[in-house]
Amino acid sequence: MNTVVVGAGSWGTAFARLLSDRGHDVTLAARDPDQASAIKETRRNPRYLTDVDLQGINVSTIEDAPFDDAGLVVMAVPSRAFGDVVAGIPGDAPVLSLTKGLDPKSGERLSTLVRDRPVAVLTGPNMAEEIAAGLPTAAVIASEDVPLAERLQDEINSVTFRVYSNPDLVGVELCAAAKNVIALAAGGVDGLGLGDNAKAALMTRGLAEMGRLGEAAGGDPDTFAGLAGMGDLIVTCWHPSGRNRKAGELIARGLSPEDAVAQIGQTVEGLTTAPVLRDLSHRLGVELPITEGVCTVLGGMELSDLLANLMGRRPTEE
Repeated sequence: MNTVVVGAGSWGTAFARLLSDRGHDVTLAARDPDQASAIKETRRNPRYLTDVDLQGINVSTIEDAPFDDAGLVVMAVPSRAFGDVVAGIPGDAPVLSLTKGLDPKSGERLSTLVRDRPVAVLTGPNMAEEIAAGLPTAAVIASEDVPLAERLQDEINSVTFRVYSNPDLVGVELCAAAKNVIALAAGGVDGLGLGDNAKAALMTRGLAEMGRLGEAAGGDPDTFAGLAGMGDLIVTCWHPSGRNRKAGELIARGLSPEDAVAQIGQTVEGLTTAPVLRDLSHRLGVELPITEGVCTVLGGMELSDLLANLMGRRPTEE
């Protein structure tokens, strides 16, 4: 399968390596010409996953990528850039989105921005550095085009990267977006030193938020107990190098969101997604107290005040 992976960040780099190891003809398309040139010369990504050997993988800029010959286009760009990038891709090859977020301009799921071609979404507990190291993991591919999901499942599945298919595109995509916002809050718990009991409670209530939102949007409740929901939430909230968790920790320790992103040096999707997710919940009439709280902290509220507000809410049934 001729594949173009658009975006040479950590996840795009790891996924290009994974596809190449499965025997596919892969082109890694970088947005930055200097980055593309460096990868061609050294067979290493100078910015992300620098130890990953990229021998056997073609490299180009997005403008020069062989889209007309591609059987699959993999999108691994930040959510804020997804719409503009995918709109400029020629050809009619199916799109597989790896991006975990919502469109900040329209508030819509990213798959809805893919026009006139089949689309699928891959998500799950997929820390890029572990996948690049060959450690075992599992993922889910969701699409309303069930044959497409099953074909991609067959093309990507391996002994170290187990792939499940799921027809619930809405639920899977909202899980992928919402878990990053909960991870910001989990990082805040770490930054304040509130302990594992508090973090586990927050994650559990965060999962309930995700389920309420997904069900109101037409998703399958079972999705939120699966890899896209619980699985990805756990790793995102606990992994030491998780960008959203780390950003929440740094903000709790006094950094501004901008300074936290600068220190991490990579996209922190939860910061973009939080206000978009909040606005979506308002349109659907769904209460998301943790998401609302994250937005208030990003707007300047002290995290300690947010904690008091959340813990002081009227007790209810679980």
